[in-house]
Amino acid sequence: MEIMSARAASNLLVRCWRDGEVLDALPVEIRPVDRRQGYLIQLQIEDISDKPLFGWKIAATSLAGQRHIGVDGPLAGRLLAEMVYADGETIPFGANRMQVVEAEFAFRLGADLPPRERPYSRDEVLAAVSDLHLALEIPDSRYADFVTAGGPQIIADNACAHRFVLGPKAPDAWRGVDLASHRVIGRVEGRLECEGIGSNVLGDPLVALTWHANELSSLGVTLAAGQIVTTGTCVVPMPIVPGALVTADFGGLGRVGCRFAES
Repeated sequence: MEIMSARAASNLLVRCWRDGEVLDALPVEIRPVDRRQGYLIQLQIEDISDKPLFGWKIAATSLAGQRHIGVDGPLAGRLLAEMVYADGETIPFGANRMQVVEAEFAFRLGADLPPRERPYSRDEVLAAVSDLHLALEIPDSRYADFVTAGGPQIIADNACAHRFVLGPKAPDAWRGVDLASHRVIGRVEGRLECEGIGSNVLGDPLVALTWHANELSSLGVTLAAGQIVTTGTCVVPMPIVPGALVTADFGGLGRVGCRFAES
């Protein structure tokens, strides 16, 4: 795929994102045929931001999620700074069609993990982490039916990245916590309570983070110091409506929440 085709595909997806519209699929002539082409299209989304890339998300970190969208593994997406909110903020509901919130562990990098031939180990990746944050992700898709779009098109669509809530830092003692067995409770005010566990994220959020570092390395991309990586939902995605108050309780690690605007 030529760079001009990648830009055309990205421009179309961004226009749909901004206008609240959807596509059946990207036109054949600019449609990615593999993951690498999907990532080339995704890369172009950085051009619409006037700020440094805030970080990354990982989609499809559970077997159920992978089966749901017909992919055989996780997918990486970019988090733009303009789409990041603080704990407790009110978030526009807009034209979001997925209408779910996900409770996630998010890691801030304290050191670069540049591309290299040898895969990074979990210990190497953990050593590069400066902080653990509690987070909420609000995904969305620019496809009318994202379930059948396929991996390359979903990657091109920024792995369904949309809005993101960066919550508080967890206490430093998180490094002694088994995140895989850590319980998370998600609540939507007056309507829903669901419980999940860290192992819902590729068996362990740190396994997901390590996968992400190696995925970027294979693409020649540095996972940079200061960036955030949110690692996928620990709970079943929670349905939301305008005006909903959403919280995720990570026990001794803290809580994160947000409210959605009425319209």
